[in-house]
Amino acid sequence: MTIFEKIAARQIPADIVYEDAETIAFRDVHPQAPVHVLIVPKRVVERVGDIQDGDAELMGQLLVASQRVARQEGVVATGFRLVINHGRNAGESVPHLHIHLLGGRPLDWPPG
Repeated sequence: MTIFEKIAARQIPADIVYEDAETIAFRDVHPQAPVHVLIVPKRVVERVGDIQDGDAELMGQLLVASQRVARQEGVVATGFRLVINHGRNAGESVPHLHIHLLGGRPLDWPPG
């Protein structure tokens, strides 16, 4: 089980900020912005490069959950960024698809 599966199963504590039937969202333990939340599907898909045609609904649910978390965290009006990493060179550290929601400060472009 990945750390994200263990969080969803409540085997590891986390600061959960949102949950629905398909997704769970919790604060990153090493935040890169004042708001840094991970939105994770409860069903394991290892990475964005592994999604299949049948995963389109799940990807939509992740985006809807991201929007709900952004509203809840108060960053819709000021702006936020969604990031999905794929592979080691992109900074992926957990082989379980997840979206980073970052906000609460100006975010430079291009990212590091």
